[in-house]
Amino acid sequence: MTITLTGCSSSGSGAKSSGLTTITVGTSDIGTENFNPFNNTGAFMQPTQGVIYEALFYYNKTSAGDPVPVLGTSFTWNSDGTQLTVKVRPGVKFTDGTAMTSQDVAYSLNLFSKNPGLNTTGTTWTATAGDAGTVTVAFPSTSFTLGPQVLGNLPIVPQAIWSKIADPITATNTDPVGTGPYKLKSFNTQSYLLTKNTTYWGTGDDAPAVDQVRYVPSSTANVTQSALDAGTLDITGNFLPTLKSIVAQHPNLAYTNTPQATSSLFTCVNAAMGCTGPQTDLAVRQAMYYAMDRTQLGTQAGAGFSLPASNVMILNSVNKSQIVSPDYMTAPQAADTAKAKSVLEADGWALGSDGYYAKGGQKLALSINVVSGWTDYDTICTLLQAQFKSAGIKLTVNTMSQNAWLQGETSGKFQLSMNSVNMGVSSDPYYVFNNYLNSLATAKVGKNATTNTSRFSDPAVDAALKQLASTNDDAVKQAAYKTIEDKVAAQMPYIPVYVNSALAEYNNSRATGWPTASNLYAFPLPWNSNWGLGLVLKKIRPVK
Repeated sequence: MTITLTGCSSSGSGAKSSGLTTITVGTSDIGTENFNPFNNTGAFMQPTQGVIYEALFYYNKTSAGDPVPVLGTSFTWNSDGTQLTVKVRPGVKFTDGTAMTSQDVAYSLNLFSKNPGLNTTGTTWTATAGDAGTVTVAFPSTSFTLGPQVLGNLPIVPQAIWSKIADPITATNTDPVGTGPYKLKSFNTQSYLLTKNTTYWGTGDDAPAVDQVRYVPSSTANVTQSALDAGTLDITGNFLPTLKSIVAQHPNLAYTNTPQATSSLFTCVNAAMGCTGPQTDLAVRQAMYYAMDRTQLGTQAGAGFSLPASNVMILNSVNKSQIVSPDYMTAPQAADTAKAKSVLEADGWALGSDGYYAKGGQKLALSINVVSGWTDYDTICTLLQAQFKSAGIKLTVNTMSQNAWLQGETSGKFQLSMNSVNMGVSSDPYYVFNNYLNSLATAKVGKNATTNTSRFSDPAVDAALKQLASTNDDAVKQAAYKTIEDKVAAQMPYIPVYVNSALAEYNNSRATGWPTASNLYAFPLPWNSNWGLGLVLKKIRPVK
């Protein structure tokens, strides 16, 4: 993804600049116009969360600090974690000119809570607007863990508009009305334009200084690299294997590397929910796990920016204390082809004369979906073809557009998919486990899953997730982590590759105030589900 800063001026000889400052953001694809902040399939436009719509607070997952006040100014829990009281920021207006009230806040929180298609936590809550700009959120049991979800991951929308929308999940919301620093000005399939919200509540450093933000397609690393070389980008979120040499050649360029996700093979794992293919066999998933040469993958695909991953989905840096066994801390870095083969043979697979295993007349042939132009992931898949072949596993790589790849995952019509297990709204491991393992977050093949696209389902994991959502007791949490991590390590619905690099590159010649390695005031990547980009767009200042 790319962002370009330009100065717009009148045409004609001797014309003076209009002074209008425009930032151009490149996205992987511009598909159906969709600015629905409640859409949970990833199909909404990038600026929806954090730029057009805002939450009550911002949780910066790059640090362990306190959340940043946004539409809320403070919050308190009662002693047993069953009631959360939020002070709502006064004087906020929606972009249609109407005042945001505590009734809008309560409505927005309840809209999510009461819709089972949106709320996959297993716990519902009831928000009530009180006097003096407060909202009280009541939970049926201790729910400290749900604080970041309620406070930092739910958009506040106008009740007058959304109460008339029949389905808050499928609505495309082509005329978005939010409270954010920018609002939609125009849209077409080639680009769309946001303009500064002149009635925005922020002042000083909290007020945006850039007039317009334009979003255009920029789908490949090659396009991004060319633009960086040409000096036309101000911020980009693409992985670039030659980044270090690019920065060395351009003194105005800088970058941040924020490891926050585990690059993994997502498997459609659950035959009972309609998944088909050899990957539904546990022995096959185990064989793939052992057949990987992760050192080669990190060096050649990760370009030296990656780190070794745990084999239980959470980060062994941020969440080290929550990884319950030394055996789970780091996935094997060298391939163990002999072990991969022994696992298959113990499961009844026999090596054929063609060098591939087969069982019951079925060859061990798998396909993996990957987005064309995602250089690191494309390289991983190419390298895995050779690594898996050594273990008797045939792998076919399907490169495709991002929209097609996303639809394949959400519908369950895939065998393997190259993707990342991302941190949730905060660094709490609950959010990773709940997003990717909760039975409430998945669906049968053919129907769209929300975040659990592997179709994993286990009653013991679901029960442990409910425990995590309703306790503040560290001993209870560790026991629940053990239940979940034991199941993940045993079942391998997501096969880890490495901790990938969330690279963001900046050009300081036309705008300043970008995040730096020493001041990651917000997670900087321009991704659909990143609330932090709104803070970045407010912070930057054009160079005069």
